[in-house]
Amino acid sequence: MDLKQLNAFIAVADLRSFSAAAAKTGLSQPSLSRLLKQLETDMGVVLIDRYHRPLNLTEAGSFFYDKISTILTEIDTVTSMTQRLSAPSSALNIGFVPSVLYGLLPEIIATLKQFSPDIDVNLKDISSYQQMDALKSGEIDIGFGRFAHQDPWIQQILLRHERYVVALPKSHPLANVRKQRLIDLANNRLILYHQTHLPVSSTVTTDIVTQASDQLSASTVNRATHETSLSSEAITEPLLHLFAQYGISPFMTTTVSDLQVALGLVAAGEGITLVPASLQTVRTEQISYQRLIHENVTSPIYLHTLKDFVHPNIPDLLTAIYHVYEQRGITYRQQNFVSQA
Repeated sequence: MDLKQLNAFIAVADLRSFSAAAAKTGLSQPSLSRLLKQLETDMGVVLIDRYHRPLNLTEAGSFFYDKISTILTEIDTVTSMTQRLSAPSSALNIGFVPSVLYGLLPEIIATLKQFSPDIDVNLKDISSYQQMDALKSGEIDIGFGRFAHQDPWIQQILLRHERYVVALPKSHPLANVRKQRLIDLANNRLILYHQTHLPVSSTVTTDIVTQASDQLSASTVNRATHETSLSSEAITEPLLHLFAQYGISPFMTTTVSDLQVALGLVAAGEGITLVPASLQTVRTEQISYQRLIHENVTSPIYLHTLKDFVHPNIPDLLTAIYHVYEQRGITYRQQNFVSQA
């Protein structure tokens, strides 16, 4: 068994076609077939059912595919990291989610270049979830995201929490209410835009329900406690989870592809949404942004990088981040990445 055989098998399993797999791997179909046959002979197992179109994996083939694809991904990751350790790139490739770009990221990059004039920075718009694979492949060296991730290859630090604000059409009856409550927003269409969901199911804690009692009626708190046991455990959509913390379920929801589309629908009067406070300069002619009274309704900002390889310029980036936070009077707890290589 060797890597050529394994990669040939993965290609056929993914594409369910010898001709497509041959094109992907750059092999001739006879060569591809020989590699697969030798793999099956070495293992004494039939992995591919060749008598149906499209090709199917046998039960043993499906099991082998699930296990070996993970191993091959790890081999690719280790190879990529080894190459980067041997010859680190002079450029710092930074991934970011769009909401961060509307915040302090431009100022942070400008500060970084001021401190280190020779640094070469490349920015890539990429979701929090996709950043994990991009870090492993070397596409990015570090990523700004909004979600915590549990991945054995990745380390992350929490930079800060950013308050959410409610975005309402200018014509909305609550558009001029300066302090909003989630319970008052529940009868609206809530526009959802997150492409990454919370990594684990969440429950409404007793502390949250207790906090709610200061802001909601007794009947609402009773309903919150009751709904906690019924439905909140499965809620991983970030905005719905915020409502569920108070036992509230929006009357209606619409899911769109990204935050900009969500704000476009708000501007058109098609609903409301919640966005990090740094977004409240977008479409201000059509949208009213108002604060929420709930202090725990926040969006975290995380910084992710590999555990085993910290790019040489990342400490400079952290210095720039904390400098901007100090200049802006933002509360933070200074942290550093640890290289385990």
